[in-house]
Formats: sequence, structure tokens, C-alpha cells
Amino acid sequence: MSATIIVGLQWGDEGKGKIVDHMAENADLVVRYQGGNNAGHTVEVGNEKFALHLIPSGAIRGKKVAIGNGVVVNPEILLNEIKELKSKGVKIDLILDERAHIITQKHIDEEKEEGKIGTTKRGIGPCYTDKISRKGVMAIDYAEENPEIKKLIGDVSFIINSFLDIGKNVLFEGAQGTLLDIDHGTYPFVTSSNPTAGGACTGTGVGPTRMDKVIGISKAYVTRVGLGPFPTEIADKEIHDFIVKKGNEFGTTTGRQRRCGWLDMVALEYACRKNHVSEIALTKLDVLGGLKEIFLCTSYNRNGEVSDRFPVHLEGCKPVFEKLKGWEEDISNIRNFDDLPENAKKYIKRIEELIEVPITIIGVGPKRDQIILRKSF
Repeated sequence: MSATIIVGLQWGDEGKGKIVDHMAENADLVVRYQGGNNAGHTVEVGNEKFALHLIPSGAIRGKKVAIGNGVVVNPEILLNEIKELKSKGVKIDLILDERAHIITQKHIDEEKEEGKIGTTKRGIGPCYTDKISRKGVMAIDYAEENPEIKKLIGDVSFIINSFLDIGKNVLFEGAQGTLLDIDHGTYPFVTSSNPTAGGACTGTGVGPTRMDKVIGISKAYVTRVGLGPFPTEIADKEIHDFIVKKGNEFGTTTGRQRRCGWLDMVALEYACRKNHVSEIALTKLDVLGGLKEIFLCTSYNRNGEVSDRFPVHLEGCKPVFEKLKGWEEDISNIRNFDDLPENAKKYIKRIEELIEVPITIIGVGPKRDQIILRKSF
């Protein structure tokens, strides 16, 4: 593994927590590199469900974990999360980077007064604003008067580079997704950090030439939370509600119902290119089981002009769909690609053809073992 970045390829909620949990089995260190407690990763192990907001998913496997300098941290949320995980028998070996910035009540109050663009109102944006304005508070300074935080503080960049120097495996865990990136997402309906692969370097203090590969995570469909244009949003209420219910499409952090759409290949190609992904983990394929027809958006039509390039602004873009046959079978117990229904295999192969990136991991359910591997890791 060496140095592997896990990045979301959509508007977040792609199922990164489960994939990080899987990849963490062979990792020595798992590092979160951006965002704050506006993110949420869910991991299901047996009958136990773990909802994580700041602590990297690798903690569930008892791995050493770190929160990088690119993350903004609400100390109360972090300490409560540690306490909750320990109560479930999870051993926490965590380092908080000394340069990470601290979310205060001031930041939370400021965001509550802002206009609506669909943010989680947890103070993340204002904290990043203060950081960029050089008015922020770093963890190392905050910790001087907070002993519980002080004992977590360390130099995450030094630790990661030391691990890589001796051949250890490091996994970099992103939050949110590419289309929410402050620079490359659907601005202004974006987050305040860089969920893209480049954010793993700036958010942890590790040079780009040390990174070995990028694994992109995409649902077999697409969801979006909050406001903003969403070209492939499913208009048929019956189908939309079917996916919401079967896919449990409610936010881990907010509980808000997610908007659901058909897989957008224009956006996916864009995200793969921006991150230069090595391979893709496609999650929630099982959710599409039971639909007679499945659609893939292959281009956009705006004012009569058809293009397969992802534009800066999505307003007015109408999806051009390709129709594929669905499948009725329950695939949640399948662990081998060849055992999937023919139409499910055709769906996977068609996605690969359109984006020219291999799909090496397929999620067929929410639990840890509901996964198909098309290569060994």
C-alpha cells in the first residue's frame, strides 16, 4: 500500500468510511486530511454501527490514526467521539496535528447567521475563514489551557514521513467529495476545504512524490445534500423514494434526506481526471437491484449544445441518458464478480468503458464483509 489516498468522486456520502475500514486492515497509520465534523463516515461491523465525524475510520480496526493540519477541529466533538468509541470497546491511538485549527463557539454562531447554501452550520466555514485571514487558533496554542487536548497533540507530518521512510503503509482519508471541493467543486455550493487528492498533501505535510496511488469512491448512483444544481436528480418520485429507502440515504452527521440521481458520467470523468485516480471503488450497487431500467448520464445538453465536458456552472444543464437493463436479484451475499447478474456486470463494464478507469472494489451492502474484490490488496 505505502501511501494511498482515498477520495470521494461525487458530492460526498460515497461510502468512504466502509472502504477506508477495508483498506485499513493492511495499513499502519490512517490519516484524515481535511474538513471538520461536518463530515460523517459510517462503518457497520456485525450488528454494531459506528458513526465517525472526526476520527479516521481506521480506528475501528484498532489502527494508529491521526488528524492532519488541514482539518478544523471542534474539541468538544472530538473528545465526545473518543469517549463514545471507547465505550464500544474501540481502542483509540490518536494524534492531533499541532497545526490543525480549532473551531470555537464564535465560528458556530457566525455560520448560523449566514445565508443558506446547505451547510451543516457547525462552524467549519468561519473557522477556515479565520485560518486564511490569519486570525485562527492552532491546536498547539489552544492546548496550553486544555490538558485533554494537549495529550493528543503531535507533529503528524513528521510521523507520516517517518512511517513512509521505513516502508510502513499509510492511508489518507478524505471527507466530503470532489464536487464539494472549494477550488474544483460546484462553487458556491461547496465545502471550505480541498477533499481532492491534492488536499492530502497540503492537509498533512507530505510531498506529492511520496504518494503511490489514489482510490476514488463513487456510488453506483449519485446523491447530493443541501442546495445546488443536480442535473441527474431523479424526477420520478417512486424511483427516487425507492433508492432513498433502500440505500438509507440520510446524512450521518445531519440526518437530512439526500437527493438521489442517476450516475453522472460527465461528473465522474471530471472527478477521476482531477484526482488522477488509479482505480475506483463502486459502492451501493445492491441498492439498484429491483429496478427494471437504470440510466447513465453520458453528456449534458444546454441550450441545444451537447457536451461531455463538466462545466464550471451546472445551471441549465439537462442530462443526456443512456438506458440499461436492470436486475431483480438480491446481490448482497455475492462475493465474486462472475456471480453477479449479467445486467449488473454489464453496468459495471459500461462505467469502466466510459471513464477508462478500472473498478476494483464493489460494495454490495452496508456491512464490512459485503464487498467484492476484483484484485488483491
